[in-house]
Amino acid sequence: MDYNDQIKNRVKRIEGQLRGILKMMEENKDCKDVITQLSASRTAIDRTIGVIVSSNLVECVKKAEEQGNKNMEDLVKEAVNLLVKSR
Repeated sequence: MDYNDQIKNRVKRIEGQLRGILKMMEENKDCKDVITQLSASRTAIDRTIGVIVSSNLVECVKKAEEQGNKNMEDLVKEAVNLLVKSR
């Protein structure tokens, strides 16, 4: 899979969020604020997982069509399983 710059930038933003959360903890910030930022990070990670799985599914379907493989149902099931495991 080709992880494009957009996906890499998402992960870099998440990394920045996590570093910010650690700094908040070191500064003994209010737990509500820390939890809010942790929740935002989790949401960003979930969305990134979705982008990666959907991009991978598109690539797999195109490759399967080119090779004449008609078993698209298995590809979709595998993608759904990846999403389910990520939760």
